[in-house]
Amino acid sequence: MTNGRLSVLLLTEGTYPYAGGGVSTWCDLLCRELSDIDFYVIAVTGTPIAALKYKIPANVQYVRQVPLWGSEEPSEYVRPDTAFADVYLNRIETTPQAIRHRFIPVFEKFLREMFSSPSRESLDPKVIHQFYCYFQQYEYKRTLQSSQVWKTFLRTVQRQCELDNVPEAELPTLYDLTTAMRWLYNYLMPLNAVLPKTDLAHATIAGISNLPAIAAKLEYGTPIIVTDHGIYIRERYIAISTGKFTPFAKKFMMNLSSYATRLLYSSADQISPVCDYNHRWETRFDADVARIKTIHNGIDPAIFVPREKPERTRNRPTVVAAARIFPLKDLETMIRSCAVVREQIPDVQYIVYGPTDVDPPYTKRCLDLINELQLHGNFQFAGFHSKPHELYHEGDISILSSISEGFPYTVIESMACARPVVATDVGGVREALEGFGFVVKPRDAQALGEGVVKLLQDDELRERLGTMGREQVLLRFRNSQTMNMYRKSYTALSLAAAHPAIAN
Repeated sequence: MTNGRLSVLLLTEGTYPYAGGGVSTWCDLLCRELSDIDFYVIAVTGTPIAALKYKIPANVQYVRQVPLWGSEEPSEYVRPDTAFADVYLNRIETTPQAIRHRFIPVFEKFLREMFSSPSRESLDPKVIHQFYCYFQQYEYKRTLQSSQVWKTFLRTVQRQCELDNVPEAELPTLYDLTTAMRWLYNYLMPLNAVLPKTDLAHATIAGISNLPAIAAKLEYGTPIIVTDHGIYIRERYIAISTGKFTPFAKKFMMNLSSYATRLLYSSADQISPVCDYNHRWETRFDADVARIKTIHNGIDPAIFVPREKPERTRNRPTVVAAARIFPLKDLETMIRSCAVVREQIPDVQYIVYGPTDVDPPYTKRCLDLINELQLHGNFQFAGFHSKPHELYHEGDISILSSISEGFPYTVIESMACARPVVATDVGGVREALEGFGFVVKPRDAQALGEGVVKLLQDDELRERLGTMGREQVLLRFRNSQTMNMYRKSYTALSLAAAHPAIAN
């Protein structure tokens, strides 16, 4: 604690402050509302080409971008304050002898643990810290691109394939092996960053990019809090299993993702999912149930308030959605539900607000489906909306069709605006919405559409659920309540770390 102010290392991946979405909104609220706390942000991005999406508040001391791909020299972005002379000296010190004696033993242990999935008691977080310490002295790029590391990787994979009795048809090809090693080169990049000494490390996702929280804990004694929005490991399993990967590549990525998740859960001092639903996944992947404390998302009901529909949508049945256009939001099911609704309400319109450039191939699939179902006059992607508190007013109701969620802001924002929601039963949706809207099975366009029809055709039901939904938000999901719980957690964890005898 410096000058009486708590300090927090905030680790993000593909979200704040370079991308929009629910997790980014949550991060922005966290930093702004807890203005008496200093935040140091390490933000993992896909490429170096990333523009800030949020105005950085004064209590954010710095933002360090870590691009996983696209940088020729990792230190250029990961260590912007390191003098070139120091980078050059690290390169000179990265000799074959240093790699052999200082890196290879740690690398071998890391690979063994990743492939074997040891129990929580035998997981060794010191491996992550040893990686971090090594990269503070030696060059990341020269090490991971060395022939010694490549040969060690090949030898370890071959041994593991023999232990697992992998059929010959599923043995990794040279392409598989080089791809997997390239993945490691990119995904371990955050451990090349210089970590500040703070009172707390807050991992915003239980995934590979947030492993620096473990390094900070072992380097400085920094306690860790992990927040789960959507469950990282579940979403990775969905993406990997449906992706065009070979059997080896799928197993490799699932092992790496599982290893990171289990290591973070087992190392965390507090795990705070945004909904109770997430507990079942957390305990399955080595979280200590005694350290799990749900903190639901909250909003400001003074900003999200009920208003009449604007003139342009007033005389037409309208369904609105706030969603980035990518597979987890399952916009294809939403589009098909529109076709179901149109059969009974021909002039219905769906308006989806959200960026369309997150996954261009998926956006094209959705547009093709709109064309196929001839929904041009009923379904539109309206792009980014700069005032989310206003977009819900354009509709009579709102909709969410995701196959994976945490505790989505869009649901409680819509409820606060007295717009009832039809949503899929994923994550913590039911915890917010049950009794105040309709919850249906994921990927069920018929049920989703029927819920929309019922609300659009029953004015009394729609108004009653809208009123009840806002009352529920006022009672349980205020942002002030949420932020107060994080402040209390930060204070308790930092005090326990500073005074362990008192905590015990």
